[in-house]
Amino acid sequence: MFLGEKMKNYEKILRKIFESVEPHKHPFKEPWKVLISTILSQRTKDETTEKISKLLYDRYKTLDELKNANIDELMELIKGIGFYRAKAKNIKEVAKILIEKYNGNVPDNKEDLLLLPGVGSKTANIVLSVCFDKDYIAVDTHVHRIMNRIGIVNTKTPEETEKKLMEIIDKKYWKKINEYFVEFGKKICLPRNPKCEICPVKNYCKYYNERKTVAR
Repeated sequence: MFLGEKMKNYEKILRKIFESVEPHKHPFKEPWKVLISTILSQRTKDETTEKISKLLYDRYKTLDELKNANIDELMELIKGIGFYRAKAKNIKEVAKILIEKYNGNVPDNKEDLLLLPGVGSKTANIVLSVCFDKDYIAVDTHVHRIMNRIGIVNTKTPEETEKKLMEIIDKKYWKKINEYFVEFGKKICLPRNPKCEICPVKNYCKYYNERKTVAR
């Protein structure tokens, strides 16, 4: 069953997903650490990001230390992260900008965040929702995949998904989507071989119903 763009059942689907998993808890509290670790997380598994981020913050305990880090040492430290060379340069530059332009603080608005090296819409939205309790939908690979798989949206990119979800979903759910869909995507709606047999929303899911039809 394809729900279409205005799907009247989306609240029921969201509630079932929210009830099926615990929300993802960000391992870091300080806004600059949330920002840096989210930059590191791009195209990288969550477990790897958390491990490398902890190594990074053990070595560089302040923004000033990160700003003054030796770039080769920094690259070596985060080598397990995808695109580590570019990310090392970006996070060092971000530390410099935060200190010199924002007095060591992380901007609390999307416009300024998007001007920082390596920061896209997903990263900015995570920082704003996690650190500043603002209503944004952070669309990572999990959110993009699951929303399309269920049939809530029919989009090609995370950016398109974010735009469409903001048109469809009530703002009161925006902050919750990423923190629950990350865990739902890791535990039930896996990228490959999703666990449809235990999925609480399979009866609403485009992917499941199409697969069931083919199997008949």
